[in-house]
Amino acid sequence: MPKASVIYSFDAECVDGKKCVPFGCGRKNLYSYRMRVERARYFLAAVDTGSFRAAAERCQVSQPTLREQVTLLEEELNVVLLTRSKLGVRLTEAGRSIVPYCRRLTASEEAIHRMAAEVSGTFRGRVAIGSIAALAEVLIAPVASRLLQQHPDLRFEITEASSAEVESKVLNGALDIGIVSAPRTQPPHGITRSQVAEVGLGVVVPADHAFAEMRAIRWSNLESWPIVAMRPGTVIGQEIVSRLPDADVVVRAASARTVRVMVKNGAGIGVLAAVDFPSHDHALTWVPLLDTPPLEICLVHRTDSQPSASALVVRRFIQEQGAALVIA
Repeated sequence: MPKASVIYSFDAECVDGKKCVPFGCGRKNLYSYRMRVERARYFLAAVDTGSFRAAAERCQVSQPTLREQVTLLEEELNVVLLTRSKLGVRLTEAGRSIVPYCRRLTASEEAIHRMAAEVSGTFRGRVAIGSIAALAEVLIAPVASRLLQQHPDLRFEITEASSAEVESKVLNGALDIGIVSAPRTQPPHGITRSQVAEVGLGVVVPADHAFAEMRAIRWSNLESWPIVAMRPGTVIGQEIVSRLPDADVVVRAASARTVRVMVKNGAGIGVLAAVDFPSHDHALTWVPLLDTPPLEICLVHRTDSQPSASALVVRRFIQEQGAALVIA
Protein backbone atom coordinates (compact mmCIF):
# COMPACT_ATOMS: atom_id res chain seq x y z
CA MET A 1 0.00 0.00 0.00
CA PRO A 2 1.15 3.59 -0.61
CA LYS A 3 2.61 5.65 2.20
CA ALA A 4 0.26 7.94 4.11
CA SER A 5 1.43 11.18 2.56
CA VAL A 6 0.19 13.37 -0.27
CA ILE A 7 2.29 14.43 -3.24
CA TYR A 8 0.69 17.12 -5.36
CA SER A 9 1.51 16.77 -9.03
CA PHE A 10 0.34 18.32 -12.28
CA ASP A 11 -0.03 17.14 -15.86
CA ALA A 12 3.29 16.92 -17.61
CA GLU A 13 3.54 18.95 -20.80
CA CYS A 14 4.65 17.64 -24.16
CA VAL A 15 7.52 19.44 -25.89
CA ASP A 16 8.51 18.43 -29.41
CA GLY A 17 6.39 15.33 -29.04
CA LYS A 18 8.23 14.13 -25.93
CA LYS A 19 6.72 13.71 -22.49
CA CYS A 20 8.42 15.87 -19.87
CA VAL A 21 8.71 14.47 -16.34
CA PRO A 22 7.51 16.96 -13.67
CA PHE A 23 10.09 17.86 -11.07
CA GLY A 24 10.22 15.49 -8.13
CA CYS A 25 7.96 12.80 -9.69
CA GLY A 26 8.97 9.20 -10.24
CA ARG A 27 8.06 6.95 -13.18
CA LYS A 28 5.34 5.17 -11.16
CA ASN A 29 3.27 8.36 -11.11
CA LEU A 30 3.46 9.16 -14.82
CA TYR A 31 0.31 7.23 -15.77
CA SER A 32 -1.96 8.81 -13.21
CA TYR A 33 -1.81 12.59 -13.17
CA ARG A 34 -5.33 13.07 -14.52
CA MET A 35 -7.76 11.92 -11.83
CA ARG A 36 -10.60 9.88 -13.27
CA VAL A 37 -14.00 10.89 -11.96
CA GLU A 38 -15.09 7.24 -12.00
CA ARG A 39 -12.47 6.42 -9.37
CA ALA A 40 -13.76 9.17 -7.10
CA ARG A 41 -17.30 7.88 -7.67
CA TYR A 42 -16.30 4.30 -6.76
CA PHE A 43 -14.46 5.56 -3.67
CA LEU A 44 -17.56 7.48 -2.52
CA ALA A 45 -19.77 4.43 -3.12
CA ALA A 46 -17.48 2.37 -0.87
CA VAL A 47 -17.61 5.12 1.78
CA ASP A 48 -21.42 5.35 1.63
CA THR A 49 -22.12 1.60 1.68
CA GLY A 50 -19.26 0.48 3.92
CA SER A 51 -18.19 -2.38 1.66
CA PHE A 52 -16.74 -3.03 -1.78
CA ARG A 53 -19.45 -5.60 -2.50
CA ALA A 54 -22.34 -3.19 -1.88
CA ALA A 55 -20.48 -0.39 -3.67
CA ALA A 56 -19.97 -2.61 -6.73
CA GLU A 57 -23.70 -3.43 -6.78
CA ARG A 58 -24.58 0.27 -6.61
CA CYS A 59 -22.14 1.18 -9.40
CA GLN A 60 -23.09 -1.89 -11.46
CA VAL A 61 -19.51 -3.09 -11.88
CA SER A 62 -17.71 -6.17 -10.60
CA GLN A 63 -16.24 -6.09 -7.12
CA PRO A 64 -12.65 -6.69 -8.36
CA THR A 65 -13.02 -3.78 -10.82
CA LEU A 66 -14.22 -1.40 -8.14
CA ARG A 67 -11.55 -2.52 -5.67
CA GLU A 68 -8.84 -2.06 -8.32
CA GLN A 69 -10.02 1.42 -9.25
CA VAL A 70 -10.06 2.56 -5.61
CA THR A 71 -6.53 1.18 -5.19
CA LEU A 72 -5.43 3.09 -8.30
CA LEU A 73 -6.94 6.26 -6.83
CA GLU A 74 -4.90 5.70 -3.66
CA GLU A 75 -1.75 5.18 -5.72
CA GLU A 76 -2.54 8.24 -7.78
CA LEU A 77 -2.87 10.40 -4.66
CA ASN A 78 -0.12 8.48 -2.83
CA VAL A 79 -2.31 8.22 0.27
CA VAL A 80 -4.28 5.49 2.06
CA LEU A 81 -7.99 6.34 1.82
CA LEU A 82 -9.64 3.21 3.22
CA THR A 83 -8.74 0.43 5.61
CA ARG A 84 -9.99 -3.02 4.58
CA SER A 85 -11.23 -5.79 6.85
CA LYS A 86 -13.68 -8.70 6.85
CA LEU A 87 -16.28 -6.31 8.25
CA GLY A 88 -15.97 -3.92 5.29
CA VAL A 89 -14.08 -0.69 4.70
CA ARG A 90 -13.50 2.35 6.90
CA LEU A 91 -12.18 5.81 6.13
CA THR A 92 -8.72 6.83 7.25
CA GLU A 93 -8.19 10.41 8.43
CA ALA A 94 -6.74 11.24 5.03
CA GLY A 95 -9.72 9.64 3.32
CA ARG A 96 -12.15 11.60 5.47
CA SER A 97 -10.48 14.88 4.48
CA ILE A 98 -10.72 14.02 0.78
CA VAL A 99 -14.40 12.97 0.76
CA PRO A 100 -15.91 16.49 0.36
CA TYR A 101 -13.60 17.25 -2.57
CA CYS A 102 -14.58 13.99 -4.27
CA ARG A 103 -18.24 14.84 -3.80
CA ARG A 104 -17.68 18.22 -5.42
CA LEU A 105 -15.81 16.55 -8.28
CA THR A 106 -18.58 14.05 -9.04
CA ALA A 107 -21.28 16.70 -8.59
CA SER A 108 -19.48 18.97 -11.07
CA GLU A 109 -19.29 16.22 -13.67
CA GLU A 110 -23.00 15.46 -13.24
CA ALA A 111 -23.84 19.16 -13.49
CA ILE A 112 -21.90 19.38 -16.78
CA HIS A 113 -23.77 16.41 -18.23
CA ARG A 114 -27.09 17.79 -16.98
CA MET A 115 -26.44 21.19 -18.52
CA ALA A 116 -25.37 19.61 -21.81
CA ALA A 117 -28.54 17.50 -21.86
CA GLU A 118 -30.71 20.53 -21.15
CA VAL A 119 -29.01 22.59 -23.83
CA SER A 120 -29.31 19.85 -26.44
CA GLY A 121 -32.81 18.91 -25.32
CA THR A 122 -31.85 15.21 -25.41
CA PHE A 123 -31.79 12.91 -22.41
CA ARG A 124 -30.49 9.36 -22.48
CA GLY A 125 -29.55 6.55 -20.13
CA ARG A 126 -31.45 4.28 -17.78
CA VAL A 127 -33.49 5.54 -14.82
CA ALA A 128 -34.37 3.01 -12.10
CA ILE A 129 -37.67 3.83 -10.38
CA GLY A 130 -39.31 2.06 -7.45
CA SER A 131 -43.00 2.34 -6.68
CA ILE A 132 -46.00 0.67 -5.12
CA ALA A 133 -48.01 -1.01 -7.86
CA ALA A 134 -50.94 1.41 -8.06
CA LEU A 135 -48.69 4.45 -8.40
CA ALA A 136 -46.72 2.75 -11.16
CA GLU A 137 -49.96 2.74 -13.14
CA VAL A 138 -51.22 6.27 -12.48
CA LEU A 139 -47.92 8.15 -12.24
CA ILE A 140 -45.01 6.32 -13.83
CA ALA A 141 -46.79 4.92 -16.90
CA PRO A 142 -48.02 8.30 -18.26
CA VAL A 143 -44.68 9.97 -17.42
CA ALA A 144 -42.69 7.25 -19.19
CA SER A 145 -44.95 7.50 -22.23
CA ARG A 146 -44.51 11.30 -22.48
CA LEU A 147 -40.76 11.17 -21.98
CA LEU A 148 -40.18 8.38 -24.49
CA GLN A 149 -41.95 10.43 -27.15
CA GLN A 150 -39.68 13.41 -26.48
CA HIS A 151 -36.48 11.51 -25.59
CA PRO A 152 -36.45 8.11 -27.33
CA ASP A 153 -32.99 7.23 -25.95
CA LEU A 154 -34.27 7.14 -22.35
CA ARG A 155 -34.76 3.72 -20.74
CA PHE A 156 -36.72 2.82 -17.60
CA GLU A 157 -36.38 0.07 -15.03
CA ILE A 158 -39.47 -0.20 -12.80
CA THR A 159 -39.45 -2.06 -9.47
CA GLU A 160 -42.74 -2.63 -7.62
CA ALA A 161 -42.41 -3.03 -3.86
CA SER A 162 -43.77 -1.71 -0.56
CA SER A 163 -43.03 1.87 0.41
CA ALA A 164 -40.49 0.78 3.04
CA GLU A 165 -38.72 -1.48 0.55
CA VAL A 166 -38.62 1.28 -2.06
CA GLU A 167 -37.05 3.73 0.40
CA SER A 168 -34.48 1.12 1.41
CA LYS A 169 -33.49 0.52 -2.23
CA VAL A 170 -33.23 4.26 -2.88
CA LEU A 171 -31.01 4.61 0.17
CA ASN A 172 -28.61 1.85 -0.90
CA GLY A 173 -28.41 3.20 -4.44
CA ALA A 174 -30.28 0.39 -6.22
CA LEU A 175 -32.96 2.89 -7.32
CA ASP A 176 -32.59 6.47 -8.61
CA ILE A 177 -36.11 7.53 -7.60
CA GLY A 178 -38.89 6.17 -5.43
CA ILE A 179 -42.62 6.94 -5.41
CA VAL A 180 -44.30 5.88 -2.18
CA SER A 181 -47.25 6.28 0.11
CA ALA A 182 -45.32 8.06 2.83
CA PRO A 183 -45.41 6.35 6.25
CA ARG A 184 -46.64 8.56 9.08
CA THR A 185 -43.10 8.60 10.45
CA GLN A 186 -39.99 10.60 9.65
CA PRO A 187 -38.00 9.36 6.63
CA PRO A 188 -34.88 7.26 7.25
CA HIS A 189 -31.64 9.22 7.61
CA GLY A 190 -30.29 9.95 4.15
CA ILE A 191 -33.70 10.00 2.43
CA THR A 192 -35.65 13.08 1.35
CA ARG A 193 -39.40 12.93 0.68
CA SER A 194 -41.18 15.48 -1.52
CA GLN A 195 -44.97 15.39 -1.57
CA VAL A 196 -46.52 15.27 -5.04
CA ALA A 197 -50.15 14.37 -4.22
CA GLU A 198 -52.60 13.28 -1.53
CA VAL A 199 -55.06 10.38 -1.75
CA GLY A 200 -57.94 9.41 0.50
CA LEU A 201 -58.17 6.17 2.46
CA GLY A 202 -61.38 4.12 2.44
CA VAL A 203 -63.03 0.72 2.55
CA VAL A 204 -63.80 -1.61 -0.33
CA VAL A 205 -67.02 -3.61 -0.13
CA PRO A 206 -69.21 -5.58 -2.57
CA ALA A 207 -71.69 -3.36 -4.42
CA ASP A 208 -74.62 -4.96 -2.55
CA HIS A 209 -73.07 -4.48 0.93
CA ALA A 210 -74.85 -2.21 3.44
CA PHE A 211 -71.80 0.09 3.58
CA ALA A 212 -72.00 0.64 -0.20
CA GLU A 213 -74.98 2.96 0.33
CA MET A 214 -73.08 5.19 2.77
CA ARG A 215 -71.36 8.41 1.65
CA ALA A 216 -68.56 7.93 4.23
CA ILE A 217 -67.62 5.63 7.07
CA ARG A 218 -65.62 5.68 10.31
CA TRP A 219 -63.00 3.26 11.64
CA SER A 220 -65.29 2.37 14.53
CA ASN A 221 -67.84 0.99 12.04
CA LEU A 222 -65.31 -1.70 11.04
CA GLU A 223 -64.59 -3.15 14.48
CA SER A 224 -67.02 -6.09 14.22
CA TRP A 225 -66.28 -6.99 10.59
CA PRO A 226 -63.67 -9.37 9.14
CA ILE A 227 -60.93 -7.30 7.49
CA VAL A 228 -58.86 -7.95 4.38
CA ALA A 229 -55.66 -5.99 4.96
CA MET A 230 -52.43 -5.18 3.20
CA ARG A 231 -49.47 -7.07 4.65
CA PRO A 232 -47.30 -5.71 7.48
CA GLY A 233 -44.61 -3.34 6.22
CA THR A 234 -47.04 -1.47 3.98
CA VAL A 235 -48.39 1.95 4.95
CA ILE A 236 -52.03 0.83 4.82
CA GLY A 237 -51.22 -2.37 6.72
CA GLN A 238 -49.64 -0.33 9.49
CA GLU A 239 -52.59 2.08 9.48
CA ILE A 240 -54.99 -0.81 10.15
CA VAL A 241 -52.82 -2.07 13.03
CA SER A 242 -52.81 1.43 14.51
CA ARG A 243 -56.52 2.20 14.04
CA LEU A 244 -57.99 -1.27 14.63
CA PRO A 245 -55.62 -3.10 17.01
CA ASP A 246 -58.26 -5.74 17.84
CA ALA A 247 -59.56 -6.21 14.30
CA ASP A 248 -60.29 -9.68 12.97
CA VAL A 249 -57.86 -9.64 10.03
CA VAL A 250 -58.79 -12.71 8.00
CA VAL A 251 -56.43 -12.09 5.07
CA ARG A 252 -53.16 -10.18 4.77
CA ALA A 253 -52.45 -9.53 1.11
CA ALA A 254 -49.33 -8.42 -0.78
CA SER A 255 -51.16 -6.25 -3.31
CA ALA A 256 -54.25 -4.08 -3.68
CA ARG A 257 -55.43 -6.35 -6.47
CA THR A 258 -55.44 -9.35 -4.09
CA VAL A 259 -57.40 -7.32 -1.52
CA ARG A 260 -60.05 -6.54 -4.14
CA VAL A 261 -60.26 -10.18 -5.29
CA MET A 262 -60.68 -11.39 -1.70
CA VAL A 263 -63.41 -8.82 -1.00
CA LYS A 264 -65.18 -9.71 -4.24
CA ASN A 265 -65.22 -13.36 -3.15
CA GLY A 266 -66.74 -12.55 0.23
CA ALA A 267 -63.70 -12.82 2.52
CA GLY A 268 -64.38 -9.53 4.30
CA ILE A 269 -64.05 -5.73 4.04
CA GLY A 270 -60.93 -4.31 2.43
CA VAL A 271 -59.07 -1.11 3.32
CA LEU A 272 -57.39 0.64 0.41
CA ALA A 273 -56.41 4.07 -0.85
CA ALA A 274 -58.53 5.61 -3.58
CA VAL A 275 -55.64 5.21 -6.02
CA ASP A 276 -55.83 1.43 -5.47
CA PHE A 277 -59.45 1.23 -6.62
CA PRO A 278 -60.21 1.20 -10.36
CA SER A 279 -63.37 3.09 -11.25
CA HIS A 280 -64.37 0.47 -13.83
CA ASP A 281 -64.82 -2.32 -11.23
CA HIS A 282 -68.61 -2.15 -10.81
CA ALA A 283 -68.75 -5.26 -8.59
CA LEU A 284 -67.13 -3.33 -5.76
CA THR A 285 -67.64 0.06 -4.10
CA TRP A 286 -65.03 2.26 -2.44
CA VAL A 287 -66.31 4.34 0.52
CA PRO A 288 -64.05 7.02 2.07
CA LEU A 289 -63.02 6.88 5.72
CA LEU A 290 -63.92 10.12 7.50
CA ASP A 291 -61.68 10.11 10.55
CA THR A 292 -58.26 9.66 8.95
CA PRO A 293 -55.96 12.08 7.13
CA PRO A 294 -55.16 11.43 3.47
CA LEU A 295 -52.09 9.47 2.52
CA GLU A 296 -49.20 11.51 1.15
CA ILE A 297 -47.76 10.40 -2.17
CA CYS A 298 -44.09 11.36 -2.16
CA LEU A 299 -41.06 11.29 -4.39
CA VAL A 300 -38.05 9.98 -2.50
CA HIS A 301 -34.37 10.34 -3.31
CA ARG A 302 -31.06 10.17 -1.51
CA THR A 303 -30.20 13.36 0.31
CA ASP A 304 -26.45 13.19 -0.24
CA SER A 305 -26.27 12.37 -3.94
CA GLN A 306 -26.74 14.38 -7.11
CA PRO A 307 -29.15 12.63 -9.52
CA SER A 308 -28.27 12.26 -13.18
CA ALA A 309 -29.74 14.67 -15.70
CA SER A 310 -32.13 11.94 -16.87
CA ALA A 311 -33.28 11.16 -13.31
CA LEU A 312 -33.90 14.87 -12.69
CA VAL A 313 -36.09 15.30 -15.75
CA VAL A 314 -38.06 12.16 -14.78
CA ARG A 315 -38.54 13.59 -11.28
CA ARG A 316 -39.81 16.87 -12.72
CA PHE A 317 -42.34 15.09 -14.96
CA ILE A 318 -43.55 12.95 -12.03
CA GLN A 319 -44.08 16.07 -9.93
CA GLU A 320 -46.12 17.62 -12.74
CA GLN A 321 -48.18 14.44 -13.15
CA GLY A 322 -48.71 14.25 -9.39
CA ALA A 323 -49.91 17.87 -9.22
CA ALA A 324 -52.60 16.97 -11.76
CA LEU A 325 -53.60 13.86 -9.81
CA VAL A 326 -56.75 14.61 -7.81
CA ILE A 327 -58.10 11.57 -6.00
CA ALA A 328 -60.69 11.85 -3.21
